[in-house]
Amino acid sequence: MYFYENKRYSFDIMNKLPAFFFFFLLLSSLTTCSQKLTDTAAIYHYSGRVERQDQNKALLIGSASSVSFAFTGTQCAINLKSVDSYEHHNYVSLELDGHYIGRLKVDAGAAKSYPIEVSTKAKTHKLTVYKATEAANGSVLFEGTTASLTTQKHITKKKIEFIGNSITCGMGNDTKEVPCDTGVWYDQHNAYWAYGPIVSRSLNADYVLSSVSGIGMYRNWNDEHEKEAIMPDVYENLYLNKDTSKPYNFEFQPDLVSICLGTNDLSDGDGKKPRLPFNEEKYVANYIDFIKTVYQHAPKTRIVLLTSPMVSGTRNSTLVRCLKKVQEAFQSDTLHQPIALFEYQPMEPKGCGYHPDIEDHKLMAAQLEATFKTLLNEK
Repeated sequence: MYFYENKRYSFDIMNKLPAFFFFFLLLSSLTTCSQKLTDTAAIYHYSGRVERQDQNKALLIGSASSVSFAFTGTQCAINLKSVDSYEHHNYVSLELDGHYIGRLKVDAGAAKSYPIEVSTKAKTHKLTVYKATEAANGSVLFEGTTASLTTQKHITKKKIEFIGNSITCGMGNDTKEVPCDTGVWYDQHNAYWAYGPIVSRSLNADYVLSSVSGIGMYRNWNDEHEKEAIMPDVYENLYLNKDTSKPYNFEFQPDLVSICLGTNDLSDGDGKKPRLPFNEEKYVANYIDFIKTVYQHAPKTRIVLLTSPMVSGTRNSTLVRCLKKVQEAFQSDTLHQPIALFEYQPMEPKGCGYHPDIEDHKLMAAQLEATFKTLLNEK
C-alpha cells in the first residue's frame, strides 16, 4: 500500500508538471529580478539632494550631491549632461580612491563621455562624482559609466547636514581654471572644497548640503522677500526652489544640523536697490520657526548655529545677539538636545566677490572640527 501511494503521488506530479514547472520559472524570474535590483543598489551609491531616474541614471541637484561606484581595471569613463531650462555648462569634482583629482566642466548640450585617468595598479578603484555647482545652476545628469563595475560596501557613519548660503555652497572659492571677475558667476564654484565637506571628511562623516547662494532667513542679499524665496520657503523642496511638486524625502537623518544663515539678511544688497534696516525681530522669529521645521523632519538631531566669517564689527555683534535669542527660545525644550552656538574667528576672505577661497574654507573647517566632533560624540 505504501509503495502504491508513492507511485500514485509520482504520477500526479508528472500530470501537473507544466503548471509546477511554470511556477518554478516564475519564482526563479522574480528571484533574478530581485538580485539585479539589489546588485544595482550595491553598485551605485547616491548622496545628497539627488533625483533617481532609473537604475543607471540620476540627477545630481544640490551642492556636493554625489554618486560613487567601485570598478576593476584601469578603463573608466562617465557619461554626464548639464540639465536646465536653458543650455549651459556645469561642474563636477572627482575623487578617485579617496584622492581629489580635479574639477571637470560638464559642457552644454547632449550627454558626453568623460574619460577618467586611472594611474594606480590597484585591482579595485572607487570613483565619486560630486556636483561642484549648486541647485540654482540646474542639475548634472549622471548616465552611467563604461567601467567594469563591482559591488561596494557602504559603511554607516555619523551624518551632518549643512544649511546655508553661498559660503556653504563653496561659491567663489576655486580660481584655478577661471580667475575672479571672468566667466559666469558660478565658474569658481567648488562645493567639494567648501567648509562642510572638508570638516565632514576630516571627521569621517556623511553629509548633505542644503544651501543656496544669496539666500537668507527672512530676506535675501538683494531682495526684501518680495520676489525671491527665502530658506524657509525652499528647504522642504528637493530642488531648493519654489517647486513644491517635488518634495525632499528627508531620508538622510542627520546626527548634527549646522545652520549658517544671516550674512544676506544683514547685508546692504547691491547698494542701488532700496534696502530696509535689518529687522532683528523678524530674523529671530523666522529662525525659531525654521528650527521647528528642521525638528519635524529630523526629531533626533542636534543643532548648531554658526556665525558668519563674512560678517564683522557691529553687524557680527548683532548676529551673535540674535542667535543667542534663538537659543534662549528653546531653553525649556525637553524633547531635543540643547542648541549649540559657534562663533567664527574674524576672516579677510580671499575668494571671489568677498567669499572665502579654498584655503579660507580649510581654516573654517579647522575651527569647526573640535566642536563638531564633541557634538557628534554626545549623540
